[in-house]
Amino acid sequence: MKRFLTLTAVIEAATGLALIAVPGIVVRLLLGAEISGASIPLGRVAGAALLALGVACWLARGDTQSRTARGLIVAMLIYNIVATAVLAFAGISLGLHGVALWPAVVLHAVMAIWCIVCLRRSPHNETTYRTFVSSR
Repeated sequence: MKRFLTLTAVIEAATGLALIAVPGIVVRLLLGAEISGASIPLGRVAGAALLALGVACWLARGDTQSRTARGLIVAMLIYNIVATAVLAFAGISLGLHGVALWPAVVLHAVMAIWCIVCLRRSPHNETTYRTFVSSR
């Protein structure tokens, strides 16, 4: 879980900072499209949200035993599933293709699977399993 949180922190914080600083370039790389008007501040708000997720993951990386860290992993699972679906939909159904689109789809899918692995291996599940086995 610590490796997952550390890597997620770096990826999401970097992406968030890029969206805050140059949202047009990030959108062009992902979707091969230009943005203007209200899309620019909206992209920056999305960047702030990703930066916040990155900071939360960074701060939680040393406390992987807590229920809070487990909740953060669940939140990242939801985020990665939705990001995979939205980006794949953009590429398949909307015909938007940037050079970084499919690598981003694969990355989010892999991160979602990693979230599931972290949740299955969490100390909470191991304690429940040990309690179950010892009661038999």
